[in-house]
Amino acid sequence: MARLPTEDDIRRIYRDTIDDLYGFVSRRCDGDRELAEDITQETWLRALRAWQVDGVPERSIAWLATVAARLLSNHFRRPVTELFDDEAHSALSSGDIEGVDRARERRSLLRRALARLPLAQTRLLEAFHYDERAVAEIAAADGLSERAVEGRLRRARQKLRREIQADLETDEDG
Repeated sequence: MARLPTEDDIRRIYRDTIDDLYGFVSRRCDGDRELAEDITQETWLRALRAWQVDGVPERSIAWLATVAARLLSNHFRRPVTELFDDEAHSALSSGDIEGVDRARERRSLLRRALARLPLAQTRLLEAFHYDERAVAEIAAADGLSERAVEGRLRRARQKLRREIQADLETDEDG
């Protein structure tokens, strides 16, 4: 059994992880700062409750990220009326309500799938696709070769594709 944390332990872990956790969550909230803050706060509340009983896990950031990803996944399963991206706006302005629904569903599928990926894969995909960082820049920052980053990107995309496909198959079955 892991050692139960002291108040100083909790403060240290919080300081060491809060920026990474908030970044992880906020990238999945598509600019919704309030949601990102709520998910981050709820994650920490759950950590405090669980760690007082079970002790602090060996990799606390991984534990926090897993809980946050599950909270996000649950949140995005619910219909959200304000999920308009560029495609949805175009469809809406042309009166294509079905196009709006398709755009929302695609966005929701992507968010749910990203939330289920390992943290390292999600960060890599976000750095490359959302932050538009070059492979060379990512490689230098992570101390990897460009070839290693390209391989990891390929595997992350494949896993993301499988997660999306699994969601689609679940939707068809349900």
